[in-house]
This record gives sequence, structure tokens and C-alpha cells, in this order.
Amino acid sequence: MDKKKLGIKIKGETSGQLHGMLDVALTVEKTDRKILDVCCGSRMFWFDKENPEVFFGDIRNENHVLCDGRKLDIKPDMQLDFRKLPFEDNAFKLIVFDPPHLDKLGKNSWMAKKYGMLSKTWQEDIASGFRECFRVLEFGGILIFKWNEVQIKTREVLELSNTRPLFGHLSGKRSDTHWICFMNI
Repeated sequence: MDKKKLGIKIKGETSGQLHGMLDVALTVEKTDRKILDVCCGSRMFWFDKENPEVFFGDIRNENHVLCDGRKLDIKPDMQLDFRKLPFEDNAFKLIVFDPPHLDKLGKNSWMAKKYGMLSKTWQEDIASGFRECFRVLEFGGILIFKWNEVQIKTREVLELSNTRPLFGHLSGKRSDTHWICFMNI
């Protein structure tokens, strides 16, 4: 990890795997970046996949070849767990939260490789993710939450947040992808 390139100062660092999730005891003292993507995956929806204002984080750091031969690179700036973000309170102006949305698929399926998979404790995980995102989001900051309800309804997931969304937009072939805007007020 190139700390200078990331524009961060580290307080302490240790990491390891815990039940397939990342157990991070890392505190980022300061970051110069204004935007945080806590589940960046392969950065599919970003126009500028190397935007210097965005801190790209993900629990995964891996490469795959999909069934059609395309390469899938998941290369976050830092491996992190959205349930336990290593940032100070009020550190970002904008946060993107696009967690895995599938809980019924094979571990080695291309969908699992591309989007990740929810664990059996997904409700607790997503609730922790919302709490952590709002903790590191500055007052007046914006949280963009993306969810595809092909398996789990959006209303079920929104009930896991203590903050009510401002508005949202449906997209996708079947209008099952929701882009939802929250403001930390």
C-alpha cells in the first residue's frame, strides 16, 4: 500500500481474515480524498476509474477471468470492511455504498466473482455498513446507496438504516436496480 499516493496517514495496522470477512484493526488518521467508495469491486459504474478524489475500498483484492473470457480485476486502494471503516468521523463529503445484493448463488459463479455475495448475517452486516458510512460522512454529506432487488426487496434493506433516504431512482432492464440518495442531516 503506497500511503503517500493514497494521501493517508496510518495510526496502526494489522489485518487478517475472519470467517471469510476482513478483520481490520487499522486506523487511517487522515485522508485528503473527498469521496469514498466502500465496495468498489471492479469500479464498473465509475466514469474515471482512477479518480484522484475517490478512495476506492473493497473487502476483496482479486483477479478473475469470467466465463466469456473477460478479465475482472478487483483492485481497491485499500482492502477494508464496510462494517468497520478505518477512517475518522466526518472524513468524507460523498460516500458510495454498493454492497453485494445476492445471497443465493454458488461461491464460484461468475455473479459471485463479479458482485460478491451476502453472508448469512447480511441484515446485521448491511446495518453496520449504514452506521459506519454515516459515521465517516461529514454533516451535510451525501450517501449514494445502490441496491438490486432481484433477491431481496429494497424496502427490507432500507429498514436497516436509521436515516431515511431523500429520493431514489429505478434503473436496469427490469427496473430492479435502485439508486438511493441520503443526506447526513
